[in-house]
Amino acid sequence: MATEIQIIKNKITMTALKELACERFGDLVKAVVDVEAGVMAIGGEMHSDEEEVLLSAGSKQENLWGVNLYPDKCEDDFVEFDSVINIRPRQNNRSRGVEDIAIREKIKMIVSNLVD
Repeated sequence: MATEIQIIKNKITMTALKELACERFGDLVKAVVDVEAGVMAIGGEMHSDEEEVLLSAGSKQENLWGVNLYPDKCEDDFVEFDSVINIRPRQNNRSRGVEDIAIREKIKMIVSNLVD
């Protein structure tokens, strides 16, 4: 059963995240984090689908970064910075990762605040 993409503004439990991972990819949940609004979208098949939902909700593309969340992993391994939507030479990010350390830290903080 496919889950609809949801924008997480308040806490989501780790249990709910694990259930979503099992439903979609087995061990991971794709997420797009809005580093300006402090929210994330989850539940999509692709990061670009979640990005589209956030853009429709008023987010700006330059604030959106794709990550993978691994509910069964801890700390540094929980968030993986890997998404095609992150390739944006105009923002000096030329890889699928997030090259700016400050943005990576902000993403980690937002995810930490939203996942309980």
